[in-house]
Amino acid sequence: HLLISMIYEWTLLLLCGILGSGFSEKPSWFKNISTSLFKSPGDILIGGLFPINELTSELSKRVKPDDLECNSISTYGLSLALAMKFSLDEINSKENLLPGITLGFESYDTCMQPAVVMRPVLQFLTKESTEELDIACNYTDYKPRVIAIIGPNNSELVPVIGKLIGFFLMPLISYGATSDMFSDKETFPSFMRTVPSDRWQVAAMVQLLKEFGWKWVSVVGSDDEYGQKGQQQFSSMANEESICVAYQGLIPVYSDPEQAVKEILNRIVDAKVGVVVVFSLPKPARDFFIEVIKRNMTGVWVASTAWALNDVVATLPGINSIGTVLAFAHITRPLPLFTPYIHELFTKMEKMQIPQQPDTEISPLDNICPRCSDLSQANVSMVQIKLVQRSAFSVYTAIYCVAHALHDLLGCNTTHCALNPRTDNVYPWQLLQSLQKVSVDLEGVNFKFDKEGNPNFGYDVMQWNFSDTTVHFDIIGYFYQNLTMNKNKIKWHTKNGKEPMSTCSSDCGIGQVRRVKGFHSCCFDCIDCKEGTFLNSSDDIQCKSCPAGQWSTLRSTSCVYPIYTYLDWSNYESIGLILGGILVLASHVWVGALFFKHRGTPLVKTAGGPLSGLMLLSLVGTCISLVLFQGQPGDIVCRLQEPLNAFFPTVALSVILTISLQIVCITEFPEKSSDHLANIRGRGSLFVILGCCGVQAGLCGWYVQEAPSLTQYVASLEVTYVKTFLRCPVEPMLNFGLMLGFNVLLALVSFMATFMALKPPGQYNLARDITISTLSYCVLWVMFIPIYTSLNDKDKSIAQVGVSLLSNIGLVVAYFFPKWHLLVKHPELNTVDHFRTFLEGVPPTPPEES
Repeated sequence: HLLISMIYEWTLLLLCGILGSGFSEKPSWFKNISTSLFKSPGDILIGGLFPINELTSELSKRVKPDDLECNSISTYGLSLALAMKFSLDEINSKENLLPGITLGFESYDTCMQPAVVMRPVLQFLTKESTEELDIACNYTDYKPRVIAIIGPNNSELVPVIGKLIGFFLMPLISYGATSDMFSDKETFPSFMRTVPSDRWQVAAMVQLLKEFGWKWVSVVGSDDEYGQKGQQQFSSMANEESICVAYQGLIPVYSDPEQAVKEILNRIVDAKVGVVVVFSLPKPARDFFIEVIKRNMTGVWVASTAWALNDVVATLPGINSIGTVLAFAHITRPLPLFTPYIHELFTKMEKMQIPQQPDTEISPLDNICPRCSDLSQANVSMVQIKLVQRSAFSVYTAIYCVAHALHDLLGCNTTHCALNPRTDNVYPWQLLQSLQKVSVDLEGVNFKFDKEGNPNFGYDVMQWNFSDTTVHFDIIGYFYQNLTMNKNKIKWHTKNGKEPMSTCSSDCGIGQVRRVKGFHSCCFDCIDCKEGTFLNSSDDIQCKSCPAGQWSTLRSTSCVYPIYTYLDWSNYESIGLILGGILVLASHVWVGALFFKHRGTPLVKTAGGPLSGLMLLSLVGTCISLVLFQGQPGDIVCRLQEPLNAFFPTVALSVILTISLQIVCITEFPEKSSDHLANIRGRGSLFVILGCCGVQAGLCGWYVQEAPSLTQYVASLEVTYVKTFLRCPVEPMLNFGLMLGFNVLLALVSFMATFMALKPPGQYNLARDITISTLSYCVLWVMFIPIYTSLNDKDKSIAQVGVSLLSNIGLVVAYFFPKWHLLVKHPELNTVDHFRTFLEGVPPTPPEES
């Protein structure tokens, strides 16, 4: 579409140049052009309302109805009136459109004033061929002077005349009134237009702002029907799209706007917006930008169709300093014959010019442009202005729609019509019905009205590109239902040439929720979503809590199920514990091998004989059971982990307890020890060991029964983490404490049984080994309790394994290493005499006092 539009514009310029220079053959119907600019007779008349003149008197001083002067010609309005004449002359020249029927017209000046437009409208409504407006009970068979009215140019005049014309159901086809209120067919039943409704323009503007992420804008309108409605619609639609209107202002139309414009600009500066939408008629827009230029303000200005291409604003001195102007203009097509037609018309008029004296008797209604008789070839340039070229197509389309609707209404084909308006009655309300169904192909595009009387056309999106003296309007996109743009063609006013920003607050980061401050949703603080909450959508106004069993980190957009870590075999801590365990196991093997080698000797017998081997095996079992603390835990592993870690030391400590009881028997009951020592070492030791192991087995069984499985434990956890260490549940703590406490109790009883025992003179002191080994065991595990409770789960597992290894090596070092020292360094002491007290039950003799 963009390419086609550009091709048409270049084609227009080329044709204008060729035809205007006289190098191409003119159409034959040019010879019959009438020099009457505003009236032409015909079988059917069409009315036209154009802003041919501008107001030159002050409305505030108006006393009588006729106290109005419109004596300044508007070349724009005059050009559009000539576009109507051109369109009708072209239609009348076509033999296949309304064959045998001539369309005439009457064009009048609106002066852009409601008080002026009423006179021609009343003239249009007079009875056919008379100057009288009949008062009747039924207007169904009433034939007014014209069958349809083309105009007016702006939305300000439609409410004044639209309802009146709507009563007669006479088609009122505007080529410039864009207010959406006229789409209401109950209020304006006969209103139609060939330009899009402002509702579409507002939608296009909002899409443009969204395209560039501009969410903090101001909107300024002219204080009239067009500006007020446009401003209201824009604010409403912008709010629906989360675009904040920081400030709204209206430019006075009927009074001096200077002070109001200054206040508007002050408020825009205070709001710190970078984008301003200007929904205004040309003259208020001019007043607005005069002050903008004075203040040397720059920004992005979004222009509505009313002033987007108007020279009243584009030719202001210093307009190139205001920044970037993005404008919307009605999609249009060039009229290749329009400029040559005007050239031919003005040439004829120049040849026919006769000096005339002003006739004061002629009514202003009949003499709407006294100076137009002076038009000549030098004035052709007025219709070559871009705004005129684009607007002329809207007039051209409106008239062709009327012609094609009449063609259908009169039952015409290419040669004749079934009805003759000279003899048959044709009424405006009949034409309205035909217009609602008309479909016209013009300049390569199809045109038709929707049920609200709006066209199937959209907008060109344009940028004002400033040169030294002129403004060029470059097409950068188009809009019809959706916006299509070529951003690379836009030249921004910023220093670095980058796309400007216009936001009240910078966008929040990931996982941050907006907390609105003030009255605008675009002004906000960014609040981080805390742990355990997440931001589900960027549009959410608060963070949501994670569902049960899931958690999130700071500034999350989702929650996750937790990840559990454990003492992996490759961790540094695990490697250290494994090396420590291997070292302890090596000491067990070393001692065990040495004792096995010297089995049956007094030393080994004193140490417990076979029971010392059982003790070493239990200590080995303790080391091996610590493997259950490594790797990923499971239900079975967790069932065995703590019970095995408690049961194996019980075996070793119960062996030490039996030896401690033997020492008590020897030292405390010397006279009976020799008789009962054999029983104590035999069945007595077995009963003690089995009894201790039975009690511990019962405690371990109770623990297993009461403790939850790992699966149950994990399911019951309150998840407040994304990643955490998973250890086997140590629950209930009472049972866990009883298992460890029972071992400490065994060590403590052994310690109390031996730490006061006398040392046999000249013999080995077995009580000392037991005292030191059990004391070290008690100290380690008593210290472990407060340390354990203050640690995290990972460190608790490491601490328990570490203390188990230390207590294990403590027993080996304190109990077995002194004996190892005798076996290796002093084998000569491995005699019955050196261990007699403990082998034979002979009580030690206290040393004699000297």
